[in-house]
Amino acid sequence: MNTPILEVNGLNASYGRAQILFDVSLKVHPNEVVAVMGRNGAGKSTTFKAIMGHLRNRSGSVRLRGEQIEKLPVYQVARRGLGFVPEDRRIFSELTVLENLDLGRQPPRDGAATWTIETLFEVFPNLAAMPHRPGSDMSGGEQQMLTIARTLMGNPYLVLLDEPSEGVAPVIVERLARLILDLKAQGLTILLSEQNLAFAAALADRVYVLDRGQIVFDGTMAELSANEAVCRAYLTM
Repeated sequence: MNTPILEVNGLNASYGRAQILFDVSLKVHPNEVVAVMGRNGAGKSTTFKAIMGHLRNRSGSVRLRGEQIEKLPVYQVARRGLGFVPEDRRIFSELTVLENLDLGRQPPRDGAATWTIETLFEVFPNLAAMPHRPGSDMSGGEQQMLTIARTLMGNPYLVLLDEPSEGVAPVIVERLARLILDLKAQGLTILLSEQNLAFAAALADRVYVLDRGQIVFDGTMAELSANEAVCRAYLTM
């Protein structure tokens, strides 16, 4: 298989004295959707924050397109082409849709899809219908769409998408699933954090299952879906 876009080896992370991640290793190849799954508290969001550089207490190796990035500050990681859509969205509520998108703008990158406001409005027609609406006047699902679109304005090689289905209506979850498949068809590579098995199964090529900060399963989504013991032990409530 071709060279990974993202390669993580032996990732450890702590909050103060509490260690959360233990030797997490994973790979994402071009044009894949890879899911990181587990129950609440398994370490999914911590994994994404550690990859992105948001945590000081971490160790291990993180490579983006072969370049070591684990010692870079977050803004430099973003400039290298790693996009991050956090679970809590973090849009600028006092700014309009257009202003939020403009804040995410970065130059085009060789080997990555190039996104503009015009092309994003084709993918996100609901945002195109409200370009001057402040973020504070948008629904949770609309804010989620805006956060993804703002990240794409950075023309990333890969997007870390943290719990996109969390806290949004079922109809928005279906829309998000179609959107992610459309983005993959346009060449985007995605590492997806998720606990909704049906949602992940519709999108992901491969999956890593986390439990208490450790990888307990990795394989294809079909292999996970067929493994009742793993699903029962680590995913079902």
